[in-house]
Amino acid sequence: MNRPVEVSYAWCADVARRRAKNFYPSFLLLDARRRRSMCAVYAFMRVCDDLSDEPGEKTMEVFEDWRVQMQSALQGGGLDSHPVWPALHDTVTRYKIPHEYLHQMIDGVAYDIAFRRMNTFEELYAYCYRVASVVGLTVVHILGFRSPDALPLAEKCGVAFQLTNILRDVSEDFGNGRLYLPAEDLTRFSVAESDLAGQRVSEPLRNLLQFEAARAKQYYRDAMPLLDLVEPSGRAMLRAIIEIYSRLLLLIESENYEVLGRRLSVSKPRKLWILAKSYLKSS
Repeated sequence: MNRPVEVSYAWCADVARRRAKNFYPSFLLLDARRRRSMCAVYAFMRVCDDLSDEPGEKTMEVFEDWRVQMQSALQGGGLDSHPVWPALHDTVTRYKIPHEYLHQMIDGVAYDIAFRRMNTFEELYAYCYRVASVVGLTVVHILGFRSPDALPLAEKCGVAFQLTNILRDVSEDFGNGRLYLPAEDLTRFSVAESDLAGQRVSEPLRNLLQFEAARAKQYYRDAMPLLDLVEPSGRAMLRAIIEIYSRLLLLIESENYEVLGRRLSVSKPRKLWILAKSYLKSS
């Protein structure tokens, strides 16, 4: 009979295979032990995100209960209360992942329940940190890193990814009552919220999206030295994820920022090409 932790890892792997369209293929570039730990972290994040999407009244109590369960699981208790806990406990313990990262992940996802408009880029950065940078910080612990300089670079990498997501999903998010573009930037480029409700991108909005894309590009550039600071066994996976997201940003740019009423994505053949190239570069 399989031990509970093995059953948990199998459950996490199934979640990742089914739902991590941008991430799971890159996990295959890792050794089996690290791959299953990546699946555990992804599954935890997926459950957190699903909690925010549950129909009915959304309250912070849901997330606080989840936080209590998580804290207990990280300390080795209540591991049978959810399929993700044994694998997450094993991963966090094995790679000495700071518990604060997991708490910040919950904080980031819970933010969307009581969504508040962001006035400044500093507020947007804090949001990006909670929903994406802490994931990057967790990932480099699993991959292994050779210098503490890797940590601020992983933070920047997460911000770049989340800014890319925001640009891709700006239409869908606005339809759901969420606008992550800072109010100060809307004012700077004379963008009205009604500009986001149409099917074509206005020139003021295009200029704003181009401005935010330039920010994301700079964070990608700043984060690139991270590849040399993680252990060689993890570089192919990290290289692949960075290139897939960078390619998505280039796709948005090549489409002249026409992101309203559509959701751009990197094609499957292109992803496979990126995976193969990343493997060859790191081998």
